Amino acid sequence: MLEAITGLSLAAAAGLNAYIPLLGLGLLSRFTDLLALPESWAWIENDWSLGVLGVLLVVEIVVDKLPALDTVNDVLQSIVRPASGGLVFSAGASSSTVAVADPEAFVNSSAFWPFVFGILIALVPHVFKLVSRPIINLATAGLGASVMSTLEDVAAAVVTVLAVLLPLVALAAMVLLAVLGVRWVKRLRNRRAHRTVGDIA
Repeated sequence: MLEAITGLSLAAAAGLNAYIPLLGLGLLSRFTDLLALPESWAWIENDWSLGVLGVLLVVEIVVDKLPALDTVNDVLQSIVRPASGGLVFSAGASSSTVAVADPEAFVNSSAFWPFVFGILIALVPHVFKLVSRPIINLATAGLGASVMSTLEDVAAAVVTVLAVLLPLVALAAMVLLAVLGVRWVKRLRNRRAHRTVGDIA
């Protein structure tokens, strides 16, 4: 049960940043005793995977903090973040028994549905981010992009670590972040609507 919650929390974190949960799993598995990845997911902790994920994370961190480019990045990440969510859910839940390198075997394995479920979980925060970021940029004249991106990166990192150490706390943190995020975006949208009405008047 806790493994499933770990996977769910990791998938939600991937919806905010595709690379932090994958890199976190790889680093925690390779350099600590906190996590042991299933054999079929051991590729996440090899040198090449960690190096590529590190480079992609740096690019994501920079691009996601620039107004306009962050929205383009979110559109491009519409495939990457859900896919990452599927991977980290399957790996985090330790349910994979078939190597991902064999697609047909993977689809017919017990790892397929956790992968699909992870995709769906990651889509929720990703879609929220995709929809809310333009609203935030408009309401803050672009200043909110770097602030929100930083908060999302920190949240993804914290939830990744908590998902391994304290899965229930990680799940509670994701729910709290979702509630706070929805309230904040609604407040910004209402403030912008009132400002527009005032300008017309």
